[in-house]
Amino acid sequence: MHTIDTNMAEMTKLRVHIAPVGFEIDRVVMPATKMKADKVYLLRHDNHSEDKSGPYLEKIVKKLEKKNISTKIIDVNRFRLFGIIKAVKEIIQAERENDIYLNIASGSKIHAVGCMMACMIFDDRSNIHPYYAQAKEYPTYSGKEQQTFGVEDIHDLPTYQIRTPPPKLLDALSIIKAEDRITKKRLAEIADEHDLINVGAREENFQQARFASLDKNIIHPLEHDWGFIKVEKVGRNRIITLTKEGRHASEFLI
Repeated sequence: MHTIDTNMAEMTKLRVHIAPVGFEIDRVVMPATKMKADKVYLLRHDNHSEDKSGPYLEKIVKKLEKKNISTKIIDVNRFRLFGIIKAVKEIIQAERENDIYLNIASGSKIHAVGCMMACMIFDDRSNIHPYYAQAKEYPTYSGKEQQTFGVEDIHDLPTYQIRTPPPKLLDALSIIKAEDRITKKRLAEIADEHDLINVGAREENFQQARFASLDKNIIHPLEHDWGFIKVEKVGRNRIITLTKEGRHASEFLI
């Protein structure tokens, strides 16, 4: 019975592709068709007035529809690496039960890096499959037709893991980002309310114990292990803000 249930679960998995849209058509449509995709997420530049890939997108959608492959368009700034990582990460999270294939060849270099980095965030990457579609012809690009024609081969790409903070640190990072500047006292109160720290002290020692728990479990790792925050003394207060690295990380991790 267990074997039957497992086989049925595998049979119901969809083959989901993620493909940035640039000036390619064949390198999106042909791999999706050959690999029997059920659905393709197409990453479109969010500023439509300056986006020149519109005609390519229309042709991709029409060709995929003729193959009975559904499409979903996701708008994301093609020039913002961390925005691309976040968008792809959210697609993977939404489709976590399915097999996910990421097309690294169809967009820009920023798209390619963003897609690969999004793969690396996840601990379990067994159903995440980045690939590179090698074009068959590379004619001189005229600006009117797609940049390349045909697909010579499809190459599987390896994924490695990017170390990311545990959930409680990400929750604390989200709080700091939302406040922009937050006192240590205020962060301790919010962290305690959300069970990010465990105080477990008697009333007369509560405030001191709460600060100690915050320092050990939140502030020290975010500041010294990850470099995501800085703590400054302003008068009697300790003010906590995000570093440049913390701002970048918060763009796609939160």
